Amino acid sequence: MRPDPADGPLILGFDTSAAHCAAALLSGDRILAARAEAMDKGQAERLMPLLEEMLETAGVTWRDLAGLGVGVGPGNFTGIRIAVSAARGLALALKIPAIGISSFEALAEGRDGPVTALVDARRGAVYAQRLPGGAPALMPRDAALEQAQGTRLAELEDPRALATAIARIAASRMDAPQPRPAPLYLRGADAAPPSDPPPVILP
Repeated sequence: MRPDPADGPLILGFDTSAAHCAAALLSGDRILAARAEAMDKGQAERLMPLLEEMLETAGVTWRDLAGLGVGVGPGNFTGIRIAVSAARGLALALKIPAIGISSFEALAEGRDGPVTALVDARRGAVYAQRLPGGAPALMPRDAALEQAQGTRLAELEDPRALATAIARIAASRMDAPQPRPAPLYLRGADAAPPSDPPPVILP
């Protein structure tokens, strides 16, 4: 669907914080396109082609965009870096704002509060945040569910909906100054230290 300028600014939202590459294109309140592809790895190679395909399908170009929304996590350490780096680079090249949105905010978007948003952290754990007002934390899933009693539970079901929520929230913040997107890490990277000994530095 081609955008109608009367609908409002064109916002592109995307996320690679989990085992997916997801994006959504909004014109005002209207969803022009939303796509997601499941993948455990390869987001770095797939993200830009996916975004370009979405823009082409909608009949627009990068220069038509008014702003970007990007998922900043928590989630996969490398995936978050990929999306945030892409958003920063695009914002600089296109001279448009890039707005970082946490997965918690995106999952809670459009829901009446209070909401407890949960993001899978693997190993039987989740990242959890009660909205509004709560602090994000890493905890066992059982403990998070117990603390979520009396709130609406929000978890990732469709990455397309996550990307759409990211774009919607970004659109709502376009008129206010925003900090540069930064990853939201609640746990260190899973990468193990190298097993090989360090090289010997000769004098």
